[in-house]
Amino acid sequence: MSATSAPFGLRPAFHPSGLDRAQALAGGITSGYATQILKGQPVAYSASAGVIVPVTANSTNAAWSGAFAGVQWTDTTGRARVSNYWPANTAYTAGTCTAYFYNDNNIVYEIQADASMAQTTIGNEYLFTNVTNGSSTTGLSQATLGASTAVGNATQGQMRVVDLAPYVDNAWGDSYTIVRVVNSNSQMFGAFTAFA
Repeated sequence: MSATSAPFGLRPAFHPSGLDRAQALAGGITSGYATQILKGQPVAYSASAGVIVPVTANSTNAAWSGAFAGVQWTDTTGRARVSNYWPANTAYTAGTCTAYFYNDNNIVYEIQADASMAQTTIGNEYLFTNVTNGSSTTGLSQATLGASTAVGNATQGQMRVVDLAPYVDNAWGDSYTIVRVVNSNSQMFGAFTAFA
């Protein structure tokens, strides 16, 4: 059973086409960017710089693009680096950074809820919780789905529950249910939403 809270952020489960590839965005993070970005953390395109930034808002109408997957760069000493997360305040040699993130609106993700979820939650929209939590040791996000953040028809949630993650130790009603979700408030699809 999912009786233990062990969040892992957003984890791509599948894409209807069978391909759940991460986008490689050249120059995707600003050199010296002061905030860490963790693997599995929801990210959004920045309004002004054409780069990605971590989602920090967990409110209705807070759009996001996808889930961070990792980054590679050459540091200022000339050493090539590859990491599953962006270490805060890291500077790199100009033209060497490539950020990877999943941003296809059809990707189905898995995420652990911060409380119990019932099968009746399928189709409902929810917000992220613990969206900036994570570990710089493992580089993994601890973002969760807020089980108590269901939004009504008049507002826009951040993700829509579509299924239960099919693991033998995971069931509807478990203390920290792992569910499958899709992006219900994408920056790239539907009504226009200004970038973060």
